[in-house]
Amino acid sequence: MTRKLKDFILIGLKGMGMGAADVVPGVSGGTIAFITGIYEELINTIKSINLSAIKLLFQFKLKDFWRTINGNFLFALLSGIVLSFLSLAKLIKYLLDAHPVLIWSFFFGLIVASAIVVAQKITEWKLRTILAMIIGIGIAYFVTVVTPAETPTSYWFLFLSGALAICAMILPGISGAFILLLLGKYEYILHAISILKFDVIAIVALGAGIGLMSFSNLLSWLLKKYHNMTIALLSGFMIGSLNKVWPWKQTISTFVNSHGIEKPLVQENILPGTFETLLHHDAQLLYAILLAIAGFLLIWMMEKFSPETEK
Repeated sequence: MTRKLKDFILIGLKGMGMGAADVVPGVSGGTIAFITGIYEELINTIKSINLSAIKLLFQFKLKDFWRTINGNFLFALLSGIVLSFLSLAKLIKYLLDAHPVLIWSFFFGLIVASAIVVAQKITEWKLRTILAMIIGIGIAYFVTVVTPAETPTSYWFLFLSGALAICAMILPGISGAFILLLLGKYEYILHAISILKFDVIAIVALGAGIGLMSFSNLLSWLLKKYHNMTIALLSGFMIGSLNKVWPWKQTISTFVNSHGIEKPLVQENILPGTFETLLHHDAQLLYAILLAIAGFLLIWMMEKFSPETEK
C-alpha cells in the first residue's frame, strides 16, 4: 500500500494521541494505537528491527534498511509521540493535579469505549475467547490494586524493570509508568534521568530494548496464531484497568517524590456521595458524567470515521 503525505500526517496525529496517553499513569499508548487501527502494524514494525535489519545498516544499505523497518511509518509515529510529550505533557499533568475528577472521568469514558471497540474486532466468541478476556481483566485489575514494593537497585533488577515497563507500554490498558511505580523504580529511574546517571539509564534502556524486541515477536505471533483470544485478552486488560481510572478516590497512604512533593501511593475507589462526605470536596458529578460521555463519543467517532490502516 502506497501512502501519501496526508496518511503520514494522520499517523503522526495518532502518535500524538499515544504520547498524550503515556503521560497519564494507568493509561496506555497501546490503547490509542489499537483503537486507531495501527496496533498490528506497530507490533510488526518493532518486530522488523532485528539482527538482519541492523546488518543492512552496518553494510550502509540505508534504503533497504529503511524499507525493512517500515521507516516512514515509524518516523511519522515517533515524531507525533515526541511532539506530544513536548507540547501536551505539562498540560495533562496540570489537569491531573488541578482537576483530577474531571480528567479521570474523561479517561474513564475513553477506556470504556476503547474496550468495546477492541472487543468488536473478535470475529468468533468461544469458551476459550471468554476465558482469555476474564484472564485479561484479572491481570489488569491485580496490577492496579497491588501495593508498590521496596525493591533492589542492582543492575539485574533495573534491567528487568526496563523490560517489563516497555512491554506494558505497548499493551492496551496497562501503563509502563505504572508498572515502574509498582516495582518501586519510577522515582528512582526518573531521578537517574534528571541527574544523568548514565549507568542506570543504560541498563534500563538495554532492558527496554531487549524486552521490546522479544515481546513484539511474541505479540505478533499471538495475533497471527490466536487472533481472537489475543484480542479478547487485550480487551480484558482495558476493562480491568478501569479500576485505576475511576474518578473518585480516597488516599490511604502517600509517598514523597524526589522533588519533596507528597503524592498518593495507595488509593481506594469510593462513590461520589462518599467522596463528598469524607473529603468535603464537590464530586462534580454532572460534569464528570458529561466528560465521560465526551470521552466515549471521541473514541466512537475515531473508530467510525478514521480510515482503517490495518487489515
